[in-house]
Amino acid sequence: MKRVLECVPNFSEGEDAKVIQQIADAIAAVEGVKLLNVDPGKSTNRTVITFAGEPEAVIEGAFQGFKIASELIDMRKHKGEHPRMGATDVCPLVPISGITVEEAVKYAHILAERVGRELNIPVYLYEYAAQSPQRKSLADIRAGEYEGFEHKILLPEWKPDYGPQDFNAVSGQSVIGVRDILIAYNVNLNTTSVRRANSVAFDVREAGRVQTDANGKTLKDADGNPLRTPGTLKHVRAIGWYIEEFGFAQVSMNLTNTRETPLHIAFDETEKSCIRRGIRVTGSEIVGLVPKQALIDAGKFFLQKQNRSVGLPERELIRIGIKSLGLDELYPFDPQKKVIEYVLEGDNTAPLVNLKVNEFVETVSSESPAPGGGSVAALCGALGGALGAMVANLSANKKGWDDKVTFFSELAEPLVRNQERLLRLVDEDTQAFNRVMEAYRLPKATEAEKALYAEAVEKANQGAANIPLLVMETAFSNYEWLEKLIEHGNPNSITDVGVGVLCTHACIEGAALNVEINLSSVQEETFKVQAVEKVAHLRLESLQLQTQLLGKVRQKMA
Repeated sequence: MKRVLECVPNFSEGEDAKVIQQIADAIAAVEGVKLLNVDPGKSTNRTVITFAGEPEAVIEGAFQGFKIASELIDMRKHKGEHPRMGATDVCPLVPISGITVEEAVKYAHILAERVGRELNIPVYLYEYAAQSPQRKSLADIRAGEYEGFEHKILLPEWKPDYGPQDFNAVSGQSVIGVRDILIAYNVNLNTTSVRRANSVAFDVREAGRVQTDANGKTLKDADGNPLRTPGTLKHVRAIGWYIEEFGFAQVSMNLTNTRETPLHIAFDETEKSCIRRGIRVTGSEIVGLVPKQALIDAGKFFLQKQNRSVGLPERELIRIGIKSLGLDELYPFDPQKKVIEYVLEGDNTAPLVNLKVNEFVETVSSESPAPGGGSVAALCGALGGALGAMVANLSANKKGWDDKVTFFSELAEPLVRNQERLLRLVDEDTQAFNRVMEAYRLPKATEAEKALYAEAVEKANQGAANIPLLVMETAFSNYEWLEKLIEHGNPNSITDVGVGVLCTHACIEGAALNVEINLSSVQEETFKVQAVEKVAHLRLESLQLQTQLLGKVRQKMA
């Protein structure tokens, strides 16, 4: 899975378009960073910039944002409605995919240390990156704001985590941390009543509703605080409002921890509350971008409610999630523009597998040496996994087999995931070949150039060998699930599993040839020996399994 880290720094400038543009340009100039949104606010005199990419690129982009902000924003002149303590006021890192919270925290430390050391800005760590409980809350750290830090920073308990323990009059102080993604999510209701929408919001939001007596008077605890009946959803803030543009009310929510309260659970609980109150949910909307996994999980959730297999391709699960949540009620919901990972990928990340079948075949048959056998081998493996997934899903939907849905769903899922991995490797094999050709074209006139040339060629050739080896390993793991489908799957589809076995073995044999030819150009002996051993083992095991499983298929056919 590609590692995606999002960064959402808040800069204390919302009026000067030139300053905002220079900060945004500095971030966007970092290779590997994708600028997703620039949102200036004049009344708050504050701009929120959202960007994402591989973690290393994001950290570099964030630092460049800090650097330009420190040069262009003078906190001694700053006024605005929003609480603030520095030019780059707060810089949260948000793990999106392929990266854990713990890994993101390490990157927060790397960024904070560099900002403190190179820019002389005091830095505090908050949320998951906090090094003490009293610094977990952003509000607690920022209390007193910029003006109060002249004295606050000198207190022993408010020594910065990184940077000098001195008040920075020009740039102020900054907060860096790691938090969960925040999804702004609205559920559409078939009512115009804000009061009823608020009642639903109070039912579901974590804060719930204030308790009152028979006379409507607020009930309080011994300390004088209002007593509350908590709502059903943790980490959710919600209110009801009326949208003039659409002519109906919504429950507007902020989901601040989608691991504990995912999108589909927020929708489902809101719908339950509405039904109790005679209100109907007609759809919903996501404000801004959403992580891919949120829609995949939603698709699986609604399939499971129907007692259906969830072993479907990623984009089909996303399509089901979109339809089930009614995300296309108000306007078309285009995953390419709304899903963070797809926005980062753009349109040209898989030029081969995005071709039509006849176009792909014609491309292979052209005079170009790539795509060649490596890409075709990966495609064979993907087709083998796809046939297995098809049989698993057909078996899950077989009449009278309702009690077996979970079993077959659990077989279909890994086959589909491998299918998707192998499809990515179709393009990666061709890209690896292109990298080898690029390496061979490097200059080698001087001794320094010769050294760089040799290093680049060796790296490219090892990469070209590694890709088909990964194809072999990925395809080989399909045998486990294909064997179970031969034994337990719908007998009417037994030959489909057999073809899946043949495709899998063809993939492994074809990929092995590509590993071997690419190893002939590799110089590092240890790498070659280990690769040869892996190839020999996988080929032998694959041949034995193909013979064994095809024998079982023919027995079932008899």
